Amino acid sequence: MGPSRTILFACLFLVTFSIAVSLQAQKRFALPAPPTKNEIERGRYLVEEIAKCTECHTPRKANGELDGQAWLRGAPIWIRPVANISNWADRAPALAGLPSLTEEQAEKVLENGTGPNGEELRPPMHIYHMAPADARAIIAYLKALPAEVH
Repeated sequence: MGPSRTILFACLFLVTFSIAVSLQAQKRFALPAPPTKNEIERGRYLVEEIAKCTECHTPRKANGELDGQAWLRGAPIWIRPVANISNWADRAPALAGLPSLTEEQAEKVLENGTGPNGEELRPPMHIYHMAPADARAIIAYLKALPAEVH
């Protein structure tokens, strides 16, 4: 291969490589599409039927039933450990409308099992290591719920 062919080959390689890197960057940093009804429904299923978030994050009526008028709006923790756990949370935060977390922070909690700023989660919060698609579905569902109006 002559010098001009070597230069041509190197240029073609660099152009191809640059296009591939650019496409990856566009995919990684592109704004996500709005959630679909199916994603929101999957998030509802994961929140209500699998993770059972409502058990701690929804207040209860006097008879012990979940208060549907305050769905996922935060509640006192009604369960207690058998032995003392010093960092046991007294209250579960509101999730409806995702009022206290950014989407990125919520992804960190659900995907990495850490608090929004990398801290350890307080019991009785479960530590999850969810797939990104499941975390996004949960976030879509929570954001679709009405937040508490003050």
